Amino acid sequence: MAAVTQSLGALEGAAPPRRRQSSAWTGTVWRWVVLLIAAVYFLLPLAVAFRFAGIKAFGSVVSEDGFTSSLGLSVRLAVITTVITIVLMLPTTVYVHLRLPGIRRLMEGVTILPIVIPPVVLIVGVLQVAPGSLKGTPYLLALEYVVLAMPFAYRAIDAGLRSLDLKTVVEASNSLGAGWFSTMVRVILPNLRTALLSATVLTVALVLGEYTMASLDQYPTFPVWIYVNSQTSGRSRSRPRCSRCS
Repeated sequence: MAAVTQSLGALEGAAPPRRRQSSAWTGTVWRWVVLLIAAVYFLLPLAVAFRFAGIKAFGSVVSEDGFTSSLGLSVRLAVITTVITIVLMLPTTVYVHLRLPGIRRLMEGVTILPIVIPPVVLIVGVLQVAPGSLKGTPYLLALEYVVLAMPFAYRAIDAGLRSLDLKTVVEASNSLGAGWFSTMVRVILPNLRTALLSATVLTVALVLGEYTMASLDQYPTFPVWIYVNSQTSGRSRSRPRCSRCS
């Protein structure tokens, strides 16, 4: 009887690991399925583009007129926009979490407005408050892109702060004699590296891919150059006029 009881106990103890192994194997299979679907989704259009244009076309595009200048302008705008966005949104989000937690929902509503407001309205608003030295220069787009990047940067930083016991960390830093600047640089920033990286990637991607505002302002950023250049390549021969793209 004792032997039977021990055997049943051994079987009961062995069952959960088997179920865990089966569950882990199923989870691994589904992860690979999702990765394969995502790979096909992203790589198939690239493969079709290579087949349509040919590898030589992608190599020769670098020597096209305006490629270097437009790409350089977009990269400079991406750097400026990212710096301004992080400098503005990081202290604001930290202050809201520490001192004004009751207005988080209001901040979420305010920061979502650039997504629902038409770009033309945003351009007019930025022109009203922009310094006179920036008007007529392509760097005015940086201010417009800061407004567009605000929803993404705020949510990335907010998610990082929600995963951090911010109040305890700040109080501990203050109790050790650190000031606000030292606490921000040496305590908060190292704990928000992933969130800041997410905000940076989203901001850079937005700037490098934004077309509407740049085209309305007639500035030859990289997306505008791609569209203008595409009208003289491939099967299309009409070229839209752009006074600053030449």
